[in-house]
Amino acid sequence: MASRADQGAASQDRLELLVTVLLVVAAVATSWSSYQATRWHGEQAQATSRTNAIRIDAARSSSLAEAQTEVDVATFIAWADADQSGDASLATFYTERFRPEFTVAFNAWIATEPFTDPKAPETPFTMAEYQVESKNEAARLDDKAEESAAEVRRDIQRASNYVLSVVLYAVVLFFAGISTKFSSRRLRAVMLLSGLAVLVGALIWVATFPVSIGL
Repeated sequence: MASRADQGAASQDRLELLVTVLLVVAAVATSWSSYQATRWHGEQAQATSRTNAIRIDAARSSSLAEAQTEVDVATFIAWADADQSGDASLATFYTERFRPEFTVAFNAWIATEPFTDPKAPETPFTMAEYQVESKNEAARLDDKAEESAAEVRRDIQRASNYVLSVVLYAVVLFFAGISTKFSSRRLRAVMLLSGLAVLVGALIWVATFPVSIGL
């Protein structure tokens, strides 16, 4: 039968082996999480740049839409004045210079007989046919920018999660390191088992994270 001294030595060896495993696994996991946090910060920076570029394009489209709408309003008012004054030649002059998008709405509006039918729309601008493509494009880009901004928020959260996992691994390293300071095997075992529990929990949690791999 093994002596008590031999059993104590074997127990000591197992504890030292566990310390080594915890230190190695926690160190490797720390490196991986640090790398992933850096990668996701990079993904977030790229997504932020895309979001800003999309928002600039959306602002340009919105400005163009406002300018085109102002042109439509101005030419329609000029046509209405010419039409009311009975100057058919001048009225035709303006209708021939309507923007194509406005022409569609104007023709649909005229078809409602607005001068005789009180139920007809007051202006072509309330017609469903009046569509300013640049305005629609601005709305589409705004939606796209919001999607990109949501991606930025997701990337920030992913980077933060990896940073938090690094903190958990630091706790594991602390437990493993402090365990070597105790002469009591029971206290060492408690510290090591606590570190092991944190390590396993952290590894399981990190396994659910998305991974960013640089090409």
